[in-house]
Amino acid sequence: MAFCVMILNRVQFSFNRVQSLVLGLFFSLLLCLFSQSEAAPSSKNILLICVDDLRPELNCFGKSYIHSPHIDALAARGRAFHRHYVQAPTCGASRYTLLTGTYGGDGNSALFQRGKGSIIQPSFPAFFRNLGYQTVSVGKVSHHPGGRGGADWDNPDVPEMPESWDVHTCPSGAWQHPRGWMHGLAHGEIRRNAKDMAVYQALPGDDTIYPDGIMMEEALRQLDRLGDVQSSQPFFLTVGILRPHLPFGAPEKYLERYQDAELPPIPHSDKPEGQTTWHKSGEFMKYNRWGRDPNQDHAFAAEVRRHYAACVTYADAQVGRLLARLDALQLRDDTIIILWGDHGWHLGERAVWGKHTLFEESLRSPLIISHPGMVHVGEKADGIVETIDIFPTVCELLDQPIPDYVDGQSLVPILEDPSAPGHSALSYRSKNASLRTDRYRLIEHGNGSVELYDFSADDGGEDNIASDHPELVLKLKGQLKAKLALR
Repeated sequence: MAFCVMILNRVQFSFNRVQSLVLGLFFSLLLCLFSQSEAAPSSKNILLICVDDLRPELNCFGKSYIHSPHIDALAARGRAFHRHYVQAPTCGASRYTLLTGTYGGDGNSALFQRGKGSIIQPSFPAFFRNLGYQTVSVGKVSHHPGGRGGADWDNPDVPEMPESWDVHTCPSGAWQHPRGWMHGLAHGEIRRNAKDMAVYQALPGDDTIYPDGIMMEEALRQLDRLGDVQSSQPFFLTVGILRPHLPFGAPEKYLERYQDAELPPIPHSDKPEGQTTWHKSGEFMKYNRWGRDPNQDHAFAAEVRRHYAACVTYADAQVGRLLARLDALQLRDDTIIILWGDHGWHLGERAVWGKHTLFEESLRSPLIISHPGMVHVGEKADGIVETIDIFPTVCELLDQPIPDYVDGQSLVPILEDPSAPGHSALSYRSKNASLRTDRYRLIEHGNGSVELYDFSADDGGEDNIASDHPELVLKLKGQLKAKLALR
């Protein structure tokens, strides 16, 4: 009898051990599955639309003579950030901050320089690619359309953003290569000597006679392809629209509505006095202007502004085509949509025709964010925000931890409440840097001289008041120094 009891006890002990092992494995599996579900990306897609040289001179940012119904409609379904500032008033450096979420270099080669180094921190698209997103770029997203270097910007061995994109393309069509596409006019005209290329042009034809038309055809093909696999893999699609970048070329139909348009006067159109970041508008002036100077010739200045407006409306039409296809694929409710301008552009303000200054006209650009389930749609936000805030915002919207190397702040609080406050914005160019606060802009030059503008004043921030407010200058210089320490 004792022997039988001993055998039964051993059997019970073995059973208990097996039971414990099974239960342990079961709970370990549950924990693993739970952890994976926490780390897995949301099913929401990301559509990022980049528009080159786009001023916030649109009806969704205030009454404007410029016709942009599709961008305005996006703002009506999302949030327009009326005081969004870029980090640098030039294409490459501004796109660096968008695509990395960090402050960086101030030149057009900033992303290439990053690519040549030992990259440790994933870029904005690479971060989501590592989470299982398909990442696709079409057009001018990084500085070089298609994202490659080489003489004609088409060398696959010289990527601008290594390990970031599954597809990174820019169809060149009649413009032969991405370099030709970048500065192309109608029917494949390529810029060889800028002095021989018209600064503006509007020829009859459909959208494909200018570079953005064929680019958008490819963007729509990519969106169709991504829509086919969307159920199994979310996507991060970035589309870079070229216009209204110089030269100002768009199909004639977009210019017609502006031929008799009454344009508002150019505000503070005189060249500023003293040391400033004013320049001679070299990028604009190097084109064929038929011997005319918009600072001296008011009729010519008006024509330049009309052709710029036509290019904006042409760009807006491309935005409309892209969003219409998103709706046709029934993906709008599953997609975060961001429209971003890479910097502003002077149209005669402070006697500048171009970008590259640290004035408001170069640094303020459109930002619109629309996402599923958004509240207070269509209400504008006046808080100051920066381009580097876009990356962390998308992370929070998709329930992902914000990487610790990102310099920006999530804008989700402002998406939830448009009256929520923003924060100061840092910008830089060459050896000069600027801080934009709610009321002031401080510009500090490499030699220590400063400019200070008060946007609550009667002059609207036109006059440099630095010499009258030394204590305020000192305070703002301290804040600027703290921001610069993050670069």
